[in-house]
Parts: sequence; C-alpha cells; structure tokens
Amino acid sequence: NFGNQSVKANARKVIHHKQLIMGKEIGADNPQMTEQAPWHTMSIEETISKLGLPEDLAKTGLSVDEAASRLAKYGPNQMTEKEKVTIWQRIWHQINNVLVYVLMTVAVVSLIQAVTTPENDTTNQQFTASFQVALIVSVITLNTWIGIYQEGNAEKAADALKNMLSTDARVIRGGKEIMVPAGDIVPGDVCLLGLGDKVPSDLRLVSVSNMATGEAALTGESVPIDKQTDAIPVADGLEPEQVPLGDRKNMSYSATLVAQGSGIGIAIATGDFTQIGTINRLVNQTETIKTDVLKQIDMVSKYLFVCICTMCLATFLTAFFYSDTFKGKALPSVNIALVCAVAMVPEGLEAIVTLTYSYAVKVMASQNAIVRALPAVETLGSVTVICSDKTGTLTQNIMSLTAFVTSNARYKNNVDAADRVPANFVRDDTYLCERAVLDLKKKGADIVADGPNNPAGRRGHNPSNHFTVDSLHTTENPEEAAKVAHPEEAPFENGSSPTKDWIQAALSCGVLCSKCVLGENGGRTGEIGNPTELSILRASYFAGVDIENLKTECPIVAEVPFSSEYKFMATIHESSDVPDDKLVAYVKGAPDRMVKVCKYQSKGGIIGDDAVEEINADYWMEQIAILSSHGLRVLGLCRAVIPKDSVSAGENLGQEFVNGRPEGAWLTMVGLCAIMDPPRPECVQAIKEAHGAGVRVAMITGDHKDTATAIGHMLGIVDEKFSEAVTGPELDSMSDDEIRACVLTHNVFARASPQNKIRIVKALQAEGQITSMTGDGVNDAPALKAANMGVAMGKEGTDVAREASEMILADDNFATIVYAVKQGRVVWDNLRKVLLVNTPINNAQGMSVLFGLLCQLPSTPISAIQILYSNFICAVTLGFVCAIEPAEDGIMANPPRRVGKRIIGRFLLLRILLGTFLLTGCVVGSAVIVNTVYKDVEEFERLYKIRATAFNVLDFGAISVMLSARFAYNSSVTPKVFQGNPAVMWSCVIVAVLQVLLTYVPGLNTFVFSMKGMDGLGWGLTIASMVFVFTAMETEKAIRRSLKASGADTDDREGVVDPLPPVDMSMPKGASKLNLQELAK
Repeated sequence: NFGNQSVKANARKVIHHKQLIMGKEIGADNPQMTEQAPWHTMSIEETISKLGLPEDLAKTGLSVDEAASRLAKYGPNQMTEKEKVTIWQRIWHQINNVLVYVLMTVAVVSLIQAVTTPENDTTNQQFTASFQVALIVSVITLNTWIGIYQEGNAEKAADALKNMLSTDARVIRGGKEIMVPAGDIVPGDVCLLGLGDKVPSDLRLVSVSNMATGEAALTGESVPIDKQTDAIPVADGLEPEQVPLGDRKNMSYSATLVAQGSGIGIAIATGDFTQIGTINRLVNQTETIKTDVLKQIDMVSKYLFVCICTMCLATFLTAFFYSDTFKGKALPSVNIALVCAVAMVPEGLEAIVTLTYSYAVKVMASQNAIVRALPAVETLGSVTVICSDKTGTLTQNIMSLTAFVTSNARYKNNVDAADRVPANFVRDDTYLCERAVLDLKKKGADIVADGPNNPAGRRGHNPSNHFTVDSLHTTENPEEAAKVAHPEEAPFENGSSPTKDWIQAALSCGVLCSKCVLGENGGRTGEIGNPTELSILRASYFAGVDIENLKTECPIVAEVPFSSEYKFMATIHESSDVPDDKLVAYVKGAPDRMVKVCKYQSKGGIIGDDAVEEINADYWMEQIAILSSHGLRVLGLCRAVIPKDSVSAGENLGQEFVNGRPEGAWLTMVGLCAIMDPPRPECVQAIKEAHGAGVRVAMITGDHKDTATAIGHMLGIVDEKFSEAVTGPELDSMSDDEIRACVLTHNVFARASPQNKIRIVKALQAEGQITSMTGDGVNDAPALKAANMGVAMGKEGTDVAREASEMILADDNFATIVYAVKQGRVVWDNLRKVLLVNTPINNAQGMSVLFGLLCQLPSTPISAIQILYSNFICAVTLGFVCAIEPAEDGIMANPPRRVGKRIIGRFLLLRILLGTFLLTGCVVGSAVIVNTVYKDVEEFERLYKIRATAFNVLDFGAISVMLSARFAYNSSVTPKVFQGNPAVMWSCVIVAVLQVLLTYVPGLNTFVFSMKGMDGLGWGLTIASMVFVFTAMETEKAIRRSLKASGADTDDREGVVDPLPPVDMSMPKGASKLNLQELAK
C-alpha cells in the first residue's frame, strides 16, 4: 500500500514549507518554518542539540534572557486568527445588489420630487413621495438587518480552536519552576505536566511517569495514549513524516489533556506550527460552499434587473410619447417608470425566503437536528450521498453481547430488549452459523487480521478489546469443523429460551471474573470498566440475573489480574455449588488462548461434573473464525474446580496459575461470547427510506473491515451492487482518478483516517454528487467544511467540529439526518411555492402600470404606496403560508433533484407567467371597466375609484394564486386547501381585513393610498377576478397531471440545468498532518 509513499512524503515536505493563512504565506519570517525536524525519531540528546541548547536543559530550563530572546525570535505561542469581517463589510455585502440599487434610485428620485414639489400642492404628491422614501429606506434597512443577523452564527471554528488552548503553563526557567502564560512558551522551554494539565505546546517528552494523554481534542476518540521517551524507529521504506501521530508516543501535543501520570517535555513547536495550529490553518483555508438556491437567487436577481430596466424604458417611452396624461412631461414620465421599477422589485422576497429557512430550522430543531446556517437547510434536500460515521451514529455505541455459542447450540440475545426476562435469549442454531461470504476461503489468521479481534486495534488507538486474538489456525476443512456434535442433547429446543438459572451459570464467569461496574438500570450512566466486559454483565442483567447477589454469594478469594501480555484474567471464588473443600476458578480471555488451556468442554453450557466431555479444539477454533468473520469480538469463558488449599485468600496469582500448570491444559470451555456495537434499530428503517428517496448511504469508520462490512449488511448499506469494503490504506495508495471510481462502487470505507475523509468528499463532488459528511473530532473539521453539508455530533463531538459544520445532531442519530433531508426537500418545494406566489404579484404590478398607460387610463392603476404595501405586506403574508407548508405525500419517494437544477424550471416558469398574465389582465381589465363606467366622473375622483378596484383585485387575486400554489400537483378544489396548515386561514383573514380597512378608513384610504371606498361594482369585479384566477390556475394543474400520467416530464427532471464547476481534487495545504491515526503497517 505504500509503493508511492516516498513521492507523497516529498510532496508533504513542499507543502510543509509553504503553508498559507488567508492567502498569505506564513513563516517566511518565522524561523520555526526552517527549523522543523522529525523530533519523534530523535533521541533526547539530539533534540536538545538541534534546538541549540545546553545538555543540562532538562534540569535548568531556559534562562530568563534566553526565553525573552526566543519570544522575540519565534513570536508568541498563539495561532493566527482569521481576519474578522467588520460590520461595514457585512452591510456592504447585503446592499451590494442590483435590485437594492434600483430601490435606492427610486428613493433618490422620490426624495427630489418631494423636495421640489410646491408646499401648496393639492395632490398630496409631496406626502406620497416622502412616504415612499421612508418606506423604501425601511425595506432596505430591514432586509439588511435580516441578512446580517442570518450571518451572525457563521465562522466560529477558529475561535473554538483558540479556546481549547492552555492559558497557563509550568516551566523551568533559570533552574526554578514557575508559572507563565501559555502564550509566552517558546521552542526550547522545559514544560512540566501533571494529571489534568492541558499541554501548552507540542512537546518532545524527556521524562514520563506512567503518563498518558487523552488526545480526543485531535482524534475525537477518548482512549488515552501511553507515553514514552525513547526515539521512535521508522519502518523501512517510510519517511519520518509518515509515522502517524498515534505512533509518536514520545510526543505530546498542544491542547491535549494529561489523563494519567506526569511528565516533562521540551517545547519544539508553538503557535501555528503545532499540530492544532495546522488544523486552524485548514479551517481558515476551506471556503464555505454557497448553496445552490442562493446562487440561483443571485442569478434571478440579475435577470430581473434586465427585465426591470426593459419595463422601465418601455413605461417611460409609453408615458412620454403615448399617454395623454404624461405626454411630453419628462419628470412625471420618469416617476411613472420608477413606479414600475418599484412594482417589479420583490422587496419582501428576501424576508419570506428567510422565514422559509427559519421555520424549517425550528421544525428540525424539534427533531434534534440543529442547523447553524439558514441557507444550509436547502442543501439537505439535494443531498445524493450521506457519508456517516459508524460508532454512535449508525450504531448504539454500547457494546452488547449478541450471541453465546456452546458446544452444541447457539443462543441469540435481543440487544434492544427493555424487559429483564430470560426470553431475551433464544436458541437459534442458524444464527451466525457459517462464515461470512467474503471469508469462506480465508485462513483463520487472515480473518482475524481483518476483524475486530486483531491485536493492532483501530487506526491510531489502543485496541478497545483487550482480549484480542494473536493467531488462529483453523483446519483445512472448516465446514466439517463447524459441525455440531449431538445438537439434540442441548438443554433447550431450537427456538425456545433458556432458563434464568442456566443463563446465570453459563455467564457467571463473565460476571464474576470482572472488575467492571454496570451502569444505572443496565445503561451507560455510571458504568465503570471495559465496554467488552460490561456487555456480558448487561446481557446477564437483562436476562433477570441479580448481579450484586451473585457476587455476594460467590465472594472472590484470589485473582490473576489481566495483562495485555497474556490476555486473560482469572478469579477464584467460593461457591455453594461445589463442596466446602473446593473453589471455582473462572478464566476469561482471548478465545484462541482459552482453547489452548482447555482440556474439557461443557456439554451445551451446562455446569456440573456430569456435563463435561473432552474438548473439540477444531470446533471452537472454527467458531472463533465464524464469529470474527461477521465482525464480532469474541471472548472465551472457562472454569474449573480446584482444591481450597491450593490458593490463599487475597493472593495475587501469576499467569502461570493458568498456563503454567504441570498437567498442561486443565480448564473447561463453557462457551464463546460474541460481542458487537449493534446498529440502532431506527437506522435500518431510515436507511431504507433514504434508498427509497434515491440517496446513497456510505459508512466511514476507523474500525476493521469485517466489522464495518457486517454492520453494513445489517443496516442495508452493503448489498449486491456495493458488496465490499475498502480500507484507508488502500485509499492512500490510489490516484485521484482511481478514488473517483472507487467512491462510486463502495459504500463502506474501513480503517479510514480524517485525511481519507477529505479525499472521499472531493472525489464524490468531482463526480457530481452532493455530499453530507458527519464527524466529531477536531481533525474532521476540514472535511466537514469541504462537504456540501457538514454534520457534527452533538453528544460525543468536539466544539471545533460543531462550529465547522452546518448542522449538529443533538442525539448523534443517523435517522435524524434522513429526517433533515426530508425537511430540506420540503424547503426546496416551499421556496418554489413562495416564488409562485410572490413573483406574479410583483410582475403583475409592473405590467399593470405599463398596460394601464397603453389603455389610456388617467394615471397608473395602482399607486407606488399600494405597490410597496402589496410587495411587503400582502406578498409576505401570503408567502408565509407556502413557507411553512408541510411535506406533500410521496416527497421521499422521489429521487434527489438533479445537480444544478434551476429553481425556476420550465413548468414553474409557465405557472409564474400564467399567474402574472391572469393578475395583470384582471387588474388592468377591472381598471378599464371602472374607467369606462365612471367616465363622466371628475378625473381625480375616477382615478381613486380605479385604484381602489385595481388594488383589491390584485391582492384578492393573490389569495387565489396562494391557494392554488399550496399543492404542486394535487387539486386545490377541495376543503383540504384550508387544512393542514393553520396559517392558511389566518393569512386569508389578515389580508382581507387589511384590504377592507385600507379601502374604507377615511384619510388612510385617500391621503396615503390614493383611493376611495369601493361600491358594488368594485366588489363584483374583485370576486369575479378571484374565481377566474383560481379556476385558470387549477385548470393548468389538471392539464399537467394529465401530461404526467402520460409520461411527460412535468418535474423538469430533464430540463435545463446549470453546468457544474470543476472540483479541485488537491488536498488543502497541510492536510497530511490530519493523518492522526495509526496506519496499517
């Protein structure tokens, strides 16, 4: 796997000397850049010499003068902060928009008109212009505030990293131990570390006393790493930089915690040159991806700007050259053109889009999905691949006894049981009775190498299962060895449950031969001990066994403590089940070692002298291979009866008590415990739902290949199409093209490092996939930011991962991601519905101004104030209904929308145009009718009647558009149109009441809105227009349903899509430092 590693190492060296922050090279004037060395491969003496310091440094430390000189030379022990965005930059970002420029232009012209209008003007033009200026400024201010508030929760990841650093440090300076601010630590400082201390910088350890550091801050894992002082040898063919951090046990890293013991270290890197400083640079380098909708809304704004300019020009020309009222009058014609501009600018669209996002965020938060950036909600709806961690997300993060194998039967345990009954165990001789398909032809040793019983453990961590298998030698005929002798002699029939007494006797070795303490009510709260051992206690507890009573009845007399050298533990107990002059020895350990020290086996797990027979070693070895091939951890439970006088009470026995006896093998094998972290039950259904929605689910884990594959099978991730797993070392050896092909053919990535995560994300994006990536550690932050949707763990994750993500899972549950994907699709649908409601209102207002002039109306059929009201009050109120629409039936039966699909496709554009022309026709038509009927009325009075009718026709017609838009395809001609969304009735009532008030309240109607109360004709035209618009919109939907039934593409799935930008497959600068976990050698 490391054939091309030397090339990669050289590349890393180049990267190492050219690290960037905010586009600037760092270290050009910092000697740490050129003084970096492979400290972990150097002896203590070589380290001190490389730093140019005296040999007695560890005793005397730096002198005060030398420390000050080095502080000036190397700079403070602080990470470079990303440049903060000022409030003025945020404001400019919000107002730097062509549509805002249009509104500003209108406001300036209106202000000029208000100032130049004579005070004795009787047309209220001065007030109208002033009110228009105030309203436009308010709209711009409100939209700007909404945008700034929306960005308020953005980039805090670097701050979270900064908060992880130590504030003070104990150092030796001038031969004295003193406390100094951590920011004053310099390369060469001698730092003292004790239990609970936070490491102030990267250190080369020179003295340790039972010291271990918890490196969860870097890896997201909680297993402490034991430390040493000897130089780390480099394997043949590897460069020093290729030794992963997990193997550099003579180093301690900034921001990690001392979990046990104490030590002394020499600072060899500070600030940006520490390992966590590298993460800081990567977080700052990675650009947040702009969501598809925001890009498209920007594009729509540009198209709209062109349309507005065209309409303004057409309106000006019509007013100046054609209209009887404004012919030859330049300033009034310009004012009318700007009224058209105000009409077509969607002032309320940004507010309603933000409301759409905000409501979705609120709904998702109620289901444990916390979205940090509002626009990220929409991204969820387009996700095509969900890349998920295994432990705690897809699985329960609780090691559980899944099966118990005896000499002639297999018992399956219900790990999801909540009741304490023996029925949780059921005899099922077909359960895990054969090797996994991929391991049918493998040797036993190869099965162990790929499984959880491998003594190498997970990447970069000590083996979480202490009782690992060293070697497993199976027979040439595994099928024959796996055959059960005399299954009919088992104490319980196949399909039945054993008794509580049998379970207690069979598992008593796992319960008594343990120092673990079970958590409250069998859960994790308050539990103490190794998770693998705890699983046996938990299974016994839920089978009804009284754990504490059993320990009381069988007190411990002596023990052989566990050691990773011999991988077993033994305890000697008194028991009422044996004669008074006898004791019971329980031995629990690595199954291959247990078989070797067993002479007998218990028949069917029954305890007693008459239920013992000679051991069938080949059978047990094959059972270990079978269980390992399915990704299960295996423990062997053994027992023997010994004379009471052979041990002394309280005696600490040596390993020879078990494996050094004169008689050789002497124990009785009771059974094998098969243990795993089982899948969450709800995840199986969630993955099935994701697949039904056309969303791939990939699992990325640091666990072993067979374990990952087995979990993948249980979850439905591994199937005939995606049948195999690929490992991190295999990914490391792949080229960019090879990994792009690999991510399309594999769903399970085992033994993966954070660096692998970044490459997987980039490869998927290069293949046009929209990716969601989960992570919990600091080193996951760059991958979370690189993904289209970064998802951090809320319970087990670090603050840095949470701050670098777009969404946080409060329950660390994969099913929550699938729910969030569903809500993301709802947001996309609702945004389209909002556009269907808002856009026709805006367009109809502008076109009504133009066509009203063409129809020789005395002035515009609707005033500028009426236009602003309709845009910001009516449109927002009605749009809010669509913003909070619940999911339509079948939303998760559709595939993800095509990458690059435009939010306004062909058929939505058709509906928008239809709504625009219907509203425009009704507004102008009603205005022409009123103008004709009241042609003998004084012009000023007639204009007020025209505007009252047109204003109400527009806004009540908008209600019809909203009711039709509620359902994208289904008919709205049903009582359901007022059900399922409480905002429907409220919005209709609010709009209707406001329309009546604005129409009839004296002063408000004439002085502000330039209209008068309507008569019967006006209301008749309003109601007729409502019915006409609703009927026409529903007729279009009926036609579209018919087309869809005949196979036509009415969803724009094959419509116009925007081209995808090329994806840079190169790794971020310094990403090689992310290989924090141990590689397979």
